[in-house]
Amino acid sequence: MPRVLLTVLIVALTVYAAVDSVQADESQIRNLPKLVWVVLILLFPIAGPATWFIAGRPTALSDRWPSRRPQGPPRGPDDDPDFLRKL
Repeated sequence: MPRVLLTVLIVALTVYAAVDSVQADESQIRNLPKLVWVVLILLFPIAGPATWFIAGRPTALSDRWPSRRPQGPPRGPDDDPDFLRKL
């Protein structure tokens, strides 16, 4: 039973790391190209995912998805709806 549980855990970790690496943006992945990470994860089921999470995965979720705040020059206080509500 422990052997089966360990095998299931290793397979789940490998699948999660492979899917995570494929979905990550190429420009945000660290140290190696995306294809190399996928091959390493699939060839080395324990060391590959561990290395991906330590050295290859993008560092923060904010790096993957753009911010919801509008980009551009700072707005003046009279353009800020929260400021106007407080008046």
